[in-house]
Amino acid sequence: METGRYDAPQPRLFAARGAVQAAANERDAILDATEELMRELIDRNGLESEEMVSCMFTTTDDLDAEFPAAAARRIGLDAVPLMCSREIPVPGSMPRVIRVMLHFYAAPDHETAHVYLGEAQKLRTDLEAAQ
Repeated sequence: METGRYDAPQPRLFAARGAVQAAANERDAILDATEELMRELIDRNGLESEEMVSCMFTTTDDLDAEFPAAAARRIGLDAVPLMCSREIPVPGSMPRVIRVMLHFYAAPDHETAHVYLGEAQKLRTDLEAAQ
């Protein structure tokens, strides 16, 4: 009987979520916050860019000085399809928030690490492991 790649479990598709609050509606503040979030998300999930399928960013209405996707390109995710859109403007919601959903392939037993940094931790207090 042959052995090889078919002996290993096939990877499955996962999605990791995360959020961070930018210090201000300024280009560098948006890029720096997004870069920190993406590096942490990639690190905690042990990802390589080849495993990533796509990445969706949203921002609250008060952030328009730069696209968060520019930070992902800045850290080398040029081959990963990236998209930015607006978050629903819910009254009383946290300002200056950048959210991300990253789709990737990993082993079936992978435990996804969601990442909520700084003040954005308050958005998902139910995810203690995300902090």
